[in-house]
Amino acid sequence: MSSRFYFDTSIFGGVFDSEFEEETLLLFEKVKLGNIICVYSDLTEKELRNAPINVRNFFQQLDNNFLERIEVTPEAFKLGQAYIDANVVGQTSLDDCIHIATATLSKVDILINWNFKHIVNIFRIRGYNSVNLRLGHGTLEIRSPKDIVGYENEG
Repeated sequence: MSSRFYFDTSIFGGVFDSEFEEETLLLFEKVKLGNIICVYSDLTEKELRNAPINVRNFFQQLDNNFLERIEVTPEAFKLGQAYIDANVVGQTSLDDCIHIATATLSKVDILINWNFKHIVNIFRIRGYNSVNLRLGHGTLEIRSPKDIVGYENEG
């Protein structure tokens, strides 16, 4: 059975960023092989509308057989605001929080992201998961693509 990974918008942009391209392309190879289901939300789609055309085209050309679209719910907005109320991050990171809340509520295996300041950061991850547990939700594994594909070829 394939793992369900929530891909936020930064991952699609990573395909065309020289710093992140190699690992991002390896991650999408796993999607193409059916090892990973690329879970994304309507918020991701909204953010991609403002992305460069090459990023939008890449997203539109992905095989629908390995994609799962989920909706941001009112509960996700509420959970996202709870992260901010708990001072995990500031109000300007609301969309990031909504991605995290949507992934949490959808019980994905891992959220994949390239934002090391507000998301893929051990102190932030602990904060998000502390709120999740306090409110009766499970914890969310948050990683960068490097964590997923970076060590596979090492003995």
